[in-house]
Amino acid sequence: QVQLVESGGGLVQAGGSLRLSCAASGRTFSSYAMGWFRQAPGKEREFVAAISKRGGRTSYADSVKGRFTISRDDAKNTVYLQMNMLKPEDTAVYYCAADQRAGFLEVLTTRYRYEYWGQGTQVTVSS
Repeated sequence: QVQLVESGGGLVQAGGSLRLSCAASGRTFSSYAMGWFRQAPGKEREFVAAISKRGGRTSYADSVKGRFTISRDDAKNTVYLQMNMLKPEDTAVYYCAADQRAGFLEVLTTRYRYEYWGQGTQVTVSS
C-alpha cells in the first residue's frame, strides 16, 4: 500500500507556472506507475499526464501537451508535474494517482486503472 500527498498548488495568473509534487510513502515507489488527473467543479475527473515505472514512458492529455511535463525522482519517492503557460481552463483540483499492477513501460491514462489516490491540491489560474 502507498499513501500519496500532493503539494504545490495555488493561485497564479494566466501564462504563469506552477510545479506540483506528489510524495509517496513506502520503499517500493519505483514499482508504481504514476499519474496526474484533475477535476474542475461540475466536471468529471480527467487525465492530465502519466509516467511509467522508472520513467521510461510518458503520456499527456492533448490539452496540456507542450505545456506540462511529468517526471519522477524515485530516490525521493516523488512525482512532479511542471505546469507552464497556464490557462484559466487549467483551474481544477489536481490529484496524484499510483498503481503497482501496470506493466514495466505501461502508462495508465484512465482513472479506473489506478488503485491509490492522493487528496488533491487546488490550482487556480486567473485571467
